[in-house]
Amino acid sequence: MSGFSGHLARIKGQVREVGVDEVRERLKVGGVVLIDVRQRDEIAEGSIEGALAIPRGLLEIELPEAVRDRDQEVILYCAGGTRSALAAEAAQKLGYGKVSSMAGGFARWKQVGAPFHMPTLKALADEPEGAIPAPSAETISPSALKEALSGEAPPVVIDVREDEETARGFIEGSLLSPRGFFEMKVEGLASADKDLVLVSSRGARAAWAAQNLAGMGYGSVKVLEGGVVGWIEAGYKAHVPRRLSASDRLRYSRHLIIPEVGEEGQLKLLTSKVLMMGAGGLGSPAAYYLAAAGIGKIGIIDSDVVDRSNLQRQILHTDDRVGVSKVESARMTLLGLNPDIEVEVYDARLTSENVLEVFKGYDLVVDGGDNFPTRYLVNDACVHLGIPCVHGSVYRFEGQVTVFKPGDGPCYRCLYPEPPPPDMAPSCAEAGVLGVVPGIVGLLQAIEVVKVLLGIGSPLVGRLVHFDGLGTKFRELKLRRDVECPACGDNAEWTGFVDYEQFCGIG
Repeated sequence: MSGFSGHLARIKGQVREVGVDEVRERLKVGGVVLIDVRQRDEIAEGSIEGALAIPRGLLEIELPEAVRDRDQEVILYCAGGTRSALAAEAAQKLGYGKVSSMAGGFARWKQVGAPFHMPTLKALADEPEGAIPAPSAETISPSALKEALSGEAPPVVIDVREDEETARGFIEGSLLSPRGFFEMKVEGLASADKDLVLVSSRGARAAWAAQNLAGMGYGSVKVLEGGVVGWIEAGYKAHVPRRLSASDRLRYSRHLIIPEVGEEGQLKLLTSKVLMMGAGGLGSPAAYYLAAAGIGKIGIIDSDVVDRSNLQRQILHTDDRVGVSKVESARMTLLGLNPDIEVEVYDARLTSENVLEVFKGYDLVVDGGDNFPTRYLVNDACVHLGIPCVHGSVYRFEGQVTVFKPGDGPCYRCLYPEPPPPDMAPSCAEAGVLGVVPGIVGLLQAIEVVKVLLGIGSPLVGRLVHFDGLGTKFRELKLRRDVECPACGDNAEWTGFVDYEQFCGIG
C-alpha cells in the first residue's frame, strides 16, 4: 500500500501508542519528557502543563538539544495522534529508544477534562537549521532550479518551513506546506509522478521530508541545495507577499482547511472591499457574516437612524442605540466582532451626485435597498463601473436574491426596465416583513459575495432564487439578458443617471 495512508500505517505499526490515562499516571510518577509537536499557533491556544513545545517540523533540530539522553522516556502528542506518530518515528531514527505517541492527542486530553494551560512561547529562531548537517538526498542547485522553473515542464516546488519563516519570503510560485502537516497534505499538492523540489532554510528539513516521500511512492524528489538561504546568496529574490498572521490563522482556521478557500482565498477576502447598500434588514446579516468571514474593508451607506421597530430584523443594532445613526451602530457591531477589518461609513443618502464617488474603489456592492429609485441607481452605477452587485429583496414571508455581474448575465433593468407605480411597490413599513426572512436572504447574499470574490462555485448570475417562508420552499428562475437593455444592452450608451424619486413618490 502506497501513499500517505500506507506510510502512516507502517509507522503506526512500529510506534507504541499510549492512552491519556497512562500518560497522566506516567507524569505523576515522573521521569518522562512530554513533548507537544503541534504547530506553534496551536500550542499557544492551550498545552499540557510541563510539555516542551517542539513543532514536528523542527523535531530533528530541537529534540537532540532539549533531550540529550537518548535513553530518556519521551511521550509525544499532537492534536489527534497522527503527527505525533510521525514525530515518534523521526525520534526513533535519531536514536531515542523509549518513544511513544499519545493516542487521541490533545483533543482526547481535553475531552476527558484533563487540565491544560496557555503557554508563552519563545520566539522562533530566524535561522532554525543553523549549521545542522542535511541528511543524504538528491539536490539541485539554485541556478539549475531557476532554469528549470522557466522550462516547459517546471518542477513543483514545495517549501516545508514554518509559517513564521515563509512570511519573511519564499521562492515565488512555491507551494507552502509546513513540515508538520507535509506528508498529510502532499498528495493534494502534487501527484507521485511529478518532479518535486523541496525547500527549507538551508536544506536539512527538506532532506528529512524527502526521505519520507520515498516511503510514499514519490520517486522524483530533489532538495534545493542551500535552501532559501542559498537561493538568496545566489542572487535570486525571495517573494514577500502579504501573509496571514497567527491571529488570522486562529480566527479563520475553519476557512483554511477548505480546499476552495485555503490561505490564498482567505488572503483574497482580507484584501477585498465590499460596499453595503444599507444597514437594515438585509445589510445587517450580510455585513455581520462578511465581517466574520474577514472581508478586509466593508463600506456602509445609510442616512437613517436606529428605530425600535428596526430591531425585529436589523441585528446590527441594539436597543440602547435607538436614535443613533445606523452606520455608526453598524460600525460598532462589526468592529466588535472583528476588530482587524476596516469599516468605512457614509452617513448619507445615496444620490446620483455621490454614487460614483462612494462606489469608487469597491470590488462588489451588496444591494439591500428597499425602494426602486435606489435599486436603479445602484444598478446603473455598477454597470457603468463594471462592479458586480449582489441584489436581495424581501416582502412579508418572501425574499429573493440574484447576482448582477456586468458583462456576464442580465442587470436589474433587464428584469424591470421601468419602476412600477408607487401603489404597486409597498415598502417594508407599509407591507410588513417577518423578521427572520431578511436574515435568510441576507445570508444568501453573503455567500454569493464570497463566491464571487473567490471565483468559486456557481454564483447566481442569470439565476434568481425565490424563498417562500410559509412553505419553506426555494424556487429558481432563469434570467435572460435583454440585448435592448438601456443599461447593459448591446447598443447601450451611458447618458448619466435617471432619478426616480418623484416618480416613486419618495422625493
